[in-house]
Amino acid sequence: MTTGVALNAIDADNQVDGSVQLAREAAAAGLRSVWFGQTFGADSPQLAALVGREVPGLHVGTSAIPVFGRHPLLISSQAQTAQAATHGRYHLGLALGTKLLTETGFGMPYERPIARLREFLTALRQLTETGTADFHGELLTATTPIPGRVPGAEGGVPLLVAAMGPQALRVSGELADGILPYLAGPRALSENIVPAVTAAAEAAGRPAPRIVALVHGVVTDDVDSVREKAAEQLAFYEQFPSYARVIGLSGGRRAVDVAVIGDERAVTAEVRRYRDAGATEVVFSGTEIAGEADRRRTWALLGELAG
Repeated sequence: MTTGVALNAIDADNQVDGSVQLAREAAAAGLRSVWFGQTFGADSPQLAALVGREVPGLHVGTSAIPVFGRHPLLISSQAQTAQAATHGRYHLGLALGTKLLTETGFGMPYERPIARLREFLTALRQLTETGTADFHGELLTATTPIPGRVPGAEGGVPLLVAAMGPQALRVSGELADGILPYLAGPRALSENIVPAVTAAAEAAGRPAPRIVALVHGVVTDDVDSVREKAAEQLAFYEQFPSYARVIGLSGGRRAVDVAVIGDERAVTAEVRRYRDAGATEVVFSGTEIAGEADRRRTWALLGELAG
């Protein structure tokens, strides 16, 4: 059972140093991968490359970089460089992003996100696999008048998408290597998400997709107070229709309803439910919510489950 954690060193004196230290702890606990989010702060591919270089054997990934405000040529350079730095242990996660952050942060319209994702993945696949591209779409153009290959990254870069809606799952199944669903419980995975992306991959003649389930959770005995705190932190996602929809498909009303909070026995049972629902990998986020002792306790359990 492959397990990992999302690292959050935003409160460290130095985020890079803090991330490296946390990654070393994760590897020592037996975890197989660490993942980095992308907002307007640290550059996640660069952070992943540095951490992967410092902690040999640990897989590193980004989850996930919005396609709005980026270009396939630039993302390819970042991803291939990270792949060379880690000797094949880097995984690139992409996302549609949100209208709120796209239009507020970049000052650009959030229009035709599925079409943009399709074009972005098509061009990016060419670049990461061959180092060249000659793509002319409706929304994007990506050509390489000079080579875009990074020596050391010849094996390509796994492309994953934070997809949960029907259209995004279809595009991801056709063009990506897997998906990174977040706040999607086992019910939504087994009944909606996994069948849709798997069918799309099969129709496109592609291998079965990876299902990297991102789960907000922690091992703790202080369940009630931690759940209350998690409810406050996760309420942000409830304003977005895509998250509200998948929470509902999971049988919940609020985002905290799909959080995994409890003792070792309860969390183990939930991780197994995700696996049974089709998750090929389970990555916990928010493990720092209950303090350092419970974070380490959570990582120790997940390390045991990685065997």
